[in-house]
Amino acid sequence: MGKGTESESVYNIKKIREHAMRSMDQGAVTDDYPLNVEQACKLLNEALASEILCVLRYRHHQIVAKGINNPQVAAEFEEHAESEERHMLQIATRIDQLGGDPDMNPATIATRSATEYGSNLDLVTMIREDLVAERIAIEVYRQMIDWFGSGDPTTRRMLEQILADEEEHATDLADLLTAVGDKKQYNNGLE
Repeated sequence: MGKGTESESVYNIKKIREHAMRSMDQGAVTDDYPLNVEQACKLLNEALASEILCVLRYRHHQIVAKGINNPQVAAEFEEHAESEERHMLQIATRIDQLGGDPDMNPATIATRSATEYGSNLDLVTMIREDLVAERIAIEVYRQMIDWFGSGDPTTRRMLEQILADEEEHATDLADLLTAVGDKKQYNNGLE
């Protein structure tokens, strides 16, 4: 049959209770957490900085796009900003659960972010900047998912969901870029 009798357990509940009592101040991080918690929080704080920057960039683009009389584009930017804000809060919460400090310091966000803010007011360029940022985020999240792997399935699953959202954003932006008449530039690069 299995790996032992029905009365045998896979774990030693007495030891687990002792560990839990000794390390209550560590919150969700238990003695068997296999990853380097400091490195995990550092990686997540970098992702947090990228998400904060994305929220700001999308909100800026949302406002400016309205002035260009493109309500469908502004609505897309607004939707993405709201999604990025959810990601920001999820990541910050996970950092806190791991015993870290979610670093939302405005003075250092740009230096910790994988993406850039951008500053162009041209609609096509804004869409392109956002698409590049999403593509960067996709690659970074894939690498983070590999790093967390089976060592931290909670964080991995959160990152996998965020990755799925970022892939959807990239698809939306690529479609939007085509819809606003930039198909030639999109296919051939900047001219």
